[in-house]
Amino acid sequence: MSIFFKIGLPWAISLGVVFYIGLELGSQDKNHVDLISPEIKNSSQPVTHSSHKKESKQFSKSTPKGFSTNSLSQDSTSVTYAPPLPPNLRRIMEDGSMVERMGAYMDALRGMDINTVSEVVDAFEALPTGYGRHLEMKLLMRSWANLDPQGALNYAQNSLDEKSERRFAMSEVLAGWAVNNSDAAIAWVERYNLENPDSKQSVSLLVGLVKGIAENDLESANLFSQNLQDSSAKWQASTFLAQEYAKLGTENAIKWAENFPENDERMRATIFGHLGSKLALNDIDGVARWAESLPTDKASEQVLNNLLSQWSAKKPQEAANWASQIQNPDKRTQAMKLLTTKWSLRDPIATASWLNQFPPSAELDPVVGEFVNRISTRDPEGAMGWATSIVDADRKEKAINQVLRVWERNDPSKAKEWRANNK
Repeated sequence: MSIFFKIGLPWAISLGVVFYIGLELGSQDKNHVDLISPEIKNSSQPVTHSSHKKESKQFSKSTPKGFSTNSLSQDSTSVTYAPPLPPNLRRIMEDGSMVERMGAYMDALRGMDINTVSEVVDAFEALPTGYGRHLEMKLLMRSWANLDPQGALNYAQNSLDEKSERRFAMSEVLAGWAVNNSDAAIAWVERYNLENPDSKQSVSLLVGLVKGIAENDLESANLFSQNLQDSSAKWQASTFLAQEYAKLGTENAIKWAENFPENDERMRATIFGHLGSKLALNDIDGVARWAESLPTDKASEQVLNNLLSQWSAKKPQEAANWASQIQNPDKRTQAMKLLTTKWSLRDPIATASWLNQFPPSAELDPVVGEFVNRISTRDPEGAMGWATSIVDADRKEKAINQVLRVWERNDPSKAKEWRANNK
């Protein structure tokens, strides 16, 4: 009993005083922002807002602007209050290790509802700004989009740095929104782009829609992407879709690629090349068969280029055998030239040994010319030997002059001697 009067009673009285002071201070606090969109505020759900007063130096910054979602340019003027970030979470977010910080942040995200959004935003803002918190930002935007996408968009538009975070954040919100309600998300973006025709965020918003739609229906996302008018958005969306179709396997991915509209040759070539690179990570043989079947054009060249980049790094001799046995002569020359470009940088001796298997010919001239380009700086004397083996007279003269220019810079006396002996 004496222990209670000595310790327990004073502690209880102190707790009561602190609680009373907290209520009094809370009722007087006017420095806040509204995190909830009008649609959420007008619902029957209880709403709690957050004070942005901070107790430490890291938390002494001013309130972020523009949390109100009445529009993307208006600030809130209402006054609300809720408990600040819990001290435990604040300590971890400020001073904890990366593992502790991410764990605490994930716990906060898992429990986030419309009443605790502000607490999670506080935790996010405790992190260093910029690209270093990109993952945390992505997780926040996706979680917030499930609760109040317009509130999340408004926060991203008005509180995040334009150069490092804003467009990524808005894209993630739109992706999350499109997963749950693509029609509403599309309507919002269309309205936003009409009201902001010169916005730097437009492309990111459209790509975010494609990502979100793709999570439910990849084919619908593909159709939506093909109808985009903005070429930059269409390019970025198609690059994303190539990654997604690649996950379905080589056959399905190639089928998608070959249905890609042919009216934009440059974009088609880029997408083919990107897809070929992705597929070659797991199925070099399948991509090789695809490359052989394609007509000799820019798209085919991109597929070959990316295929041989990976193949030559892993099994160059196998890639060389395949390239030299392609039936189409134009495709064969194209493949051998691309392989020479890549292989000669890693192993010029092995490349020379491979090329020595073939007799000089007009078909081989472009391949030898490429080899001369790659080795002339390191071995001008050897490059000259290859240059003189070129059959076509114009190609030969061009290759010899190129080697001489390099040789004269590196070893003028030997270049002069060669000229004297080969007049």
